[in-house]
Amino acid sequence: MTRQAWLNGVFIAADEARISPFDRGFLFADGVYEVTAVYGGQLIDLERHLDRLERSLRELKFGTMPDRKELEEVHRKLVEQNGIEEGYIYLQVTRGAYAGRDFVAPDKPRLTTFLFGEKRALIDTPAARNGSKIVALPDIRWARRDIKSVGLLAQALAKTEAKARGADDAWLVAPDGHVTEGASSNAWIVTKDGQIITRAISNMILAGVTRHALFDSLGQRGVKIIERSFTLEEAKEAAEAFTTAATGLVTPVVSIDGVALSDGKPGPVTRRVQKLYYTAIGADVAKAAPWLGG
Repeated sequence: MTRQAWLNGVFIAADEARISPFDRGFLFADGVYEVTAVYGGQLIDLERHLDRLERSLRELKFGTMPDRKELEEVHRKLVEQNGIEEGYIYLQVTRGAYAGRDFVAPDKPRLTTFLFGEKRALIDTPAARNGSKIVALPDIRWARRDIKSVGLLAQALAKTEAKARGADDAWLVAPDGHVTEGASSNAWIVTKDGQIITRAISNMILAGVTRHALFDSLGQRGVKIIERSFTLEEAKEAAEAFTTAATGLVTPVVSIDGVALSDGKPGPVTRRVQKLYYTAIGADVAKAAPWLGG
């Protein structure tokens, strides 16, 4: 089956999609994106993703929004057309293409809107089963990380460096020694006395949709999450750590810069959080994640 995409109102074979080299997304990274997970053929937290998309566009003063109802329908059709039971839909909106290259943004943008779908395992992955090894790297990104910009060079370099060092991913560290977030995820630690901690929302980090959902799920069970910054050293001394992201869901962290956490295995709190989130998105945990014990 040929993978299907959607570009500016038209469904098209993904490998036939064409965007102008004069598009401001290409020339200036003048655009935003969202990635919505699909599990069991169902879109996970689509409304929150579209809320965040619209917020990012407002913060960048686009002045024009894509049609939300149309985007919702396109997401559903791409899930169907691509036969996605487990995977994601990618959505990108840029300020569009113009005759030349001008730093000044146009008053009336001609949006370029592009979506595609991809099948991918979300739950039964090596990282979900066994945990990920993290390296810490300086956070060199711009100061508006709350906007989900397509300008991802710093994150791409961080992930590439992590791989070169034999790790699975990177956590980014501010000049003050505090962890901001993962290269494409929110960072969490569990202290030795069982406190679950993640950084508070600000311009320093992205307000993760999976993060938000986990607050809901844990809050409904009376589990308190402490929102505060933590240093890299505190993370290395923690009992456990994990990350949250749309396609990574809840991923255990088993080492940071070679320092093992929880004896180098996913810890019990993280396992409970995984099980809780998998259940919340409709997974039959006994079948989808048998390592959690049903």
